[in-house]
Amino acid sequence: MFTKKDRLLFIGDSITDCGRRTEPEELGDGYVRLVRDQLICESPANAPVVINKGIGGNRVTDLAERWEQDVLQEQPTVLSVSIGINDVWRQLDSPGMNQVLPGKFEEVYRSLLEKTSGVQLVLMEPTIIEEDPQSKGNEMLKPYVDIVQKLSKEYNAVLVPAHQAFISYISGENEHKLTTDGVHMNSIGNMLMARTWIKAINER
Repeated sequence: MFTKKDRLLFIGDSITDCGRRTEPEELGDGYVRLVRDQLICESPANAPVVINKGIGGNRVTDLAERWEQDVLQEQPTVLSVSIGINDVWRQLDSPGMNQVLPGKFEEVYRSLLEKTSGVQLVLMEPTIIEEDPQSKGNEMLKPYVDIVQKLSKEYNAVLVPAHQAFISYISGENEHKLTTDGVHMNSIGNMLMARTWIKAINER
């Protein structure tokens, strides 16, 4: 799957960030660390370099502003992108303020992928907004999830069905929460993200 020569870079918002800028390894304490640790456990001799470039609050337009420095200059061999939650969340908490509607989301996202050649792409569906499948946020996320699915096919990327995994979980009778506030993962949510990511890679 990977070799020690691979550079696996994760980019996204706070769900990816997960405190990575305040801890020594700069990996954070979320799903990125869990993926890294699992890859080491599976094959220590082949574990790739893992880089976390998540920044809390980012939308796809913020990724565009830092793509050259945080992605292209890092020269990853594998790039995992997780974005979309804030593109929708800002429409809920600040309606009318520089909204990134689905059309713009796809346009900007596509432009970033076009700039990134010779890299194995891994595109993660945005997760959830509130642990209720019928919440307004989750309904608004649907076209963004569709766009990620569409782009993954067009660019031969690995699709990580994170939204599907989370909706499936919260649709069941589960007493254990996945988030601390409806968006940001607790340890169980991070484990579900990491497991979903690794399963998607292994099935490719």
